[in-house]
Amino acid sequence: MTVPPRPVVLGVGEARSRLRDLTVIDVRTPGEYVSGHVPGALNVPLDQVRRALPDLRRAAERGDVLMVCASGNRSQAACELLAGEGIAAATLAGGTTAWAAQGNDLDRPANSGTRAVWAMERQVRFAAGTLVLAGLALGPLVHPAFQLLSAGVAGGLVLSALTDTCTMAVLLGKLPHNRPRAADLEATLAALRSR
Repeated sequence: MTVPPRPVVLGVGEARSRLRDLTVIDVRTPGEYVSGHVPGALNVPLDQVRRALPDLRRAAERGDVLMVCASGNRSQAACELLAGEGIAAATLAGGTTAWAAQGNDLDRPANSGTRAVWAMERQVRFAAGTLVLAGLALGPLVHPAFQLLSAGVAGGLVLSALTDTCTMAVLLGKLPHNRPRAADLEATLAALRSR
């Protein structure tokens, strides 16, 4: 039985020094990607990584692949998915948040035609907070059952922390402003093939 390659974690300094030799894949949503990404990164959203497997395999055969997201969680998941397919990839410790915090520039495409959106974590915090406030406000005003909305969100946040998953992020990722467009992915895969 073949053991899948273990994902390597690169620190920001090491990634920056090797950037020209890496194929950088940003697995965030297209909206998050255009809000700022590691220079030279190509956008293959996490839910599209399976579709991109043949091109990612070829990229890994040509050199090192670095998966990036906002904090490192989604890129770690992408690395694990790739490892299961026998493709070695590294993840950027702390993601684009750590990259920017250490004073590195983020590329923002000019005239991309895609409106920049909040990072997924920020969208989740906003949605959860709004739902909790709505439950607390509507409970006394309309019907006490609305307070169950607040309790449900609180329970979901606890479960999210315990399992390191986020159902709300999955649901928000399906909204039109977060969904990848097929043409964008096709252009990205074409760019990946030409490297």
